[in-house]
Amino acid sequence: MSDLFSTLNYSPVVLRFGTSGRRGRVVDLTQLEIYINVTAELQFLRNLPLEQGGIVPGEEVYFAHDLRPSSVRYDETAEGRGELCQAAAIAISDAGMRPVNLGPIPTPALAAYAWRRQKASIMITGSHIPFDLNGYKLNTAVGELLKEFEAPIGEAVAAVRRRIYASDAATGRFGPDGRLKVGSTPMLPVLDAAREEYLARYTDFFGPGALTGRRVLVYQHSAVGRDLLAEVLHRLGAEVVVGGRSDSFVAIDTEAIDTSQLASIQEVADVAGAEAGPLWAVVSTDGDSDRPLILGLEDGRVHFFGGDLVGMIVAGYLGADAVVVPITCNDSIDRGPLAQYLEPKTKIGSPFVVAGMAVARAKGRQVVCGWEANGGFLLGSDVVGIGMRLSALPTRDAFLPVIAVLAAAHQRNISLPALFAELPPRYSRAGLVRNFPRANGRRIVELLSEAFAITKLGAFFTAVDGFSAIDRLDFTDGVRILFENGDVAHFRPSGNADEFRMYAVADTAERAAFIVARGIAEPDCIVRRMEKALIG
Repeated sequence: MSDLFSTLNYSPVVLRFGTSGRRGRVVDLTQLEIYINVTAELQFLRNLPLEQGGIVPGEEVYFAHDLRPSSVRYDETAEGRGELCQAAAIAISDAGMRPVNLGPIPTPALAAYAWRRQKASIMITGSHIPFDLNGYKLNTAVGELLKEFEAPIGEAVAAVRRRIYASDAATGRFGPDGRLKVGSTPMLPVLDAAREEYLARYTDFFGPGALTGRRVLVYQHSAVGRDLLAEVLHRLGAEVVVGGRSDSFVAIDTEAIDTSQLASIQEVADVAGAEAGPLWAVVSTDGDSDRPLILGLEDGRVHFFGGDLVGMIVAGYLGADAVVVPITCNDSIDRGPLAQYLEPKTKIGSPFVVAGMAVARAKGRQVVCGWEANGGFLLGSDVVGIGMRLSALPTRDAFLPVIAVLAAAHQRNISLPALFAELPPRYSRAGLVRNFPRANGRRIVELLSEAFAITKLGAFFTAVDGFSAIDRLDFTDGVRILFENGDVAHFRPSGNADEFRMYAVADTAERAAFIVARGIAEPDCIVRRMEKALIG
């Protein structure tokens, strides 16, 4: 007997947890690797108490996917890898569960449908990162995976990997290339119920006239929720114009919208406005539609609003009495009316926000919510409206913040720029350096967490670039530098990709943009100079 591992004709790359879910290069994502990880995670859920989200043999496990080519078919541009959904479905079946395909829908739509039925779910998605990466995110039957679950899941994965690698290659499911031996496999039939239920969630709560008379452009690109977003806004009374639809995957990172992406959106808006008439707003999402992209218009020019500011508008609209945000969020929240409801700031990643919301609920808070700098909004408790109840959805969602921001401005008959101008005047900007090894990023943070970090950083953030003396540092997640003049610079390695992220907050938009530009603009940026000086 030949064991499976000895017959593999490639070097396996282990799929690891990122900030939220598992991500990796498509060329490394064999169906075998997906099968091993999904099998182990379902095994973990089988052993988890029901009140913590455990599952029972024989029940449904729902799955869905984004529009990346590798999610549902073999991608010859990625060495033939792909059909990740099919591998996950077979793993679900082999684990004694019933796989149910909810089709191409937003990540929060899948979660809402599954949690309402207290069932586990798996979203095949690479989220916002480039299309040459992919992965998946598993949810328990009651919520997201908690950070404390990752270590025992890792042990389960290692045990399953040993067992499958040692199995008989001749009788097993997988060939030497890591593909299923049966070859290309059709997807299971799609259950459409989750799509309609997600639409009803927002049309019922906001009401059919919530946006009557407003002309809104839905920038569709390759977002999985592109048609759903247009449909829900139409049902709420808006005049919906669509544009920018793409059959090729477009990586939209709502946390780091750069000038070229804004220019592309402006072009789409110009065409749509010329054909349909003046636009009131432009909205979109990232690839798996759990992060919003919201832009207002003034004299025909688009104005982008960062997700941390979006969250403040939504929390105020919902009447929140507890808000949870990561350390990277714009500190405008510390200077406005929401400051009194602010819970301790967390590390970056929705599991940390979810944990913070649970603490707030335990204190007796009634309307609990949280968000991230990318705009993904998490609703930690039910919200009661005029005769309607919006149920909790403690995972990143794009549709709620899009609709709530538009509704807040519409009710007061003001523009989106006017609405956001009412927030305390602090401006944030984010960007990233691509092709930056995560190991290097982590090492930089480790070195700067040691003694004399302020002295080290002073060599990079100098008076020549307008930086004042460093007031203090915050190491909650990455390195956050607070300067005496109010500037903030924050950097951390990405949890999902080989990228190094940079955040800035300042009293003017121009200053925030300048800080980020000095931090990440190749080739002589601060991040690269730190890499060279600290690592070599």
